[in-house]
Amino acid sequence: MLIYEYKNMEGDHFMGEDERLEKPNEKDLDEETLFVVSQTFKALSDPTRIRILNLLFEKEYAVNEIAKTLGLRQSTVSHQLRFLKNLRLVKYRREKTTLYYSYDDNHVMELLKQAIEHARHE
Repeated sequence: MLIYEYKNMEGDHFMGEDERLEKPNEKDLDEETLFVVSQTFKALSDPTRIRILNLLFEKEYAVNEIAKTLGLRQSTVSHQLRFLKNLRLVKYRREKTTLYYSYDDNHVMELLKQAIEHARHE
């Protein structure tokens, strides 16, 4: 492995890979946390999932309402909702035979909202 050091103009010090391995930091992320964070960003990297989550900012929707509003096939919406539900980003409630979906994580929705505002910022 290569050992390297880097100091930027402000004098901040960045450790090389070997140095980090020798001095574990209590703030290092465990494998489970890394996996969940990467899956969350994966969820937010898909335009269809972003559109669905953005729609769910407003209110809860049934699958067919989401499909109609976004111009998507119902099977596509169901597939994406299943992915989001497995990550606990959306939840549903049942009313007779209809499932109504809403968002389930304020943190991720705020992250999405900020990303949208950033994209629209001139």
